[in-house]
Amino acid sequence: MKANLLKIIFKLVWLLLLTFSMLACSQHAPKHDENVSISKVDLDETSEAVSSQSQKGISKIGATTNTIPQNLKIIKSAKTKYKVKNVKVATQQIKQVATKYGAYISDMRFENNLYKKENRFTIKIPQIHFDAIMDSISNFVEFIDYENITTQDVTEEYVDLESRLKTKLEVKERYEGILRKKAITVEDILNTEDKIRIIQEEIEAAQGKLKYLSNKVAFSTIQIDLYETVDYQDEPVSYNKTFWTKAKNALKFGWEFLESLLVGLLHIWPLLIVGTILVIVFRKRIRKK
Repeated sequence: MKANLLKIIFKLVWLLLLTFSMLACSQHAPKHDENVSISKVDLDETSEAVSSQSQKGISKIGATTNTIPQNLKIIKSAKTKYKVKNVKVATQQIKQVATKYGAYISDMRFENNLYKKENRFTIKIPQIHFDAIMDSISNFVEFIDYENITTQDVTEEYVDLESRLKTKLEVKERYEGILRKKAITVEDILNTEDKIRIIQEEIEAAQGKLKYLSNKVAFSTIQIDLYETVDYQDEPVSYNKTFWTKAKNALKFGWEFLESLLVGLLHIWPLLIVGTILVIVFRKRIRKK
C-alpha cells in the first residue's frame, strides 16, 4: 500500500513540475504582435493614398488657375477729373508722359472763367500702357475727384466677324472659279460678276469692322479733366480807355470806314459809269448852246 501511494505522489509531483516548466517556456517566448504590424501597414498605405490625392488635388487647382482665356479682345476706357495746382504745368507733364508711352492727345479744350481754369483733353494710348499712364498721372495732381474705368469684352463679336469673313472669302473664291471655268454665256458671266460684287462689298464691310475693333482694342481712351481754382474777382463794370487806346481805335475806325467806302463804290460801279456818261453828254449840249 505504501509503495503504491508513493508512486501516485511521485507522478503528481512530476506532472506539476512539467506543467510549471511549460508555463515558464511560454512566458519567455517572443510575442508576435500581428495587429500592430497590420495597423502600421494600413497607416502607411493610407498616408501614401492621402498624399497622392492631395498632390492630384493641387495639380487640379493649378490647372484651373492656369486656364486663363487667351487672346481676349478688351476695350478699355477711363473718365477722370483732377484738381491741380497749375493747369498748364500739369498738362505739359501729362503730355510728356503720354509721349513716353507712345500715346497722343486727340482733342483738347481749355476754358478760363472767374472761378477756375479748366483743360479737358483725350489721350489715346496703347492698351499695354494703360495702367502705367494712369499711375503716372496721379503723381501730378492734388486731388482726385473721380476715376471711372470701364472695360468692354468684344471677343465674341471679333471671333464672329473673323469666321464670317473667312466664309465670305471662300464663297468669293468659289464664284471666281465659276467665272473662270463654268460661266460661258454672257448672262452667266454677268450674274456671277454681280454676286462677286455683292460678296466683295460684304467682305470690305467686315474687314472695316474688324479694323475698327482692332484699333479700339489696341488703343485705350482716357478722358482727362484738369481744373485749377482761382481767387474770385468782380468783373469791372466799365473800362477807362487811355489816349493811346482811343487813338488806336480812331485809326482803326478810319481805316474800316475807308475800306467800307471803297467796297461800296465797287458795288455800284455800273451806276458810276452811267452817271459819268450822262454828265459828259450834258456838258457837250450846254457848250453847243
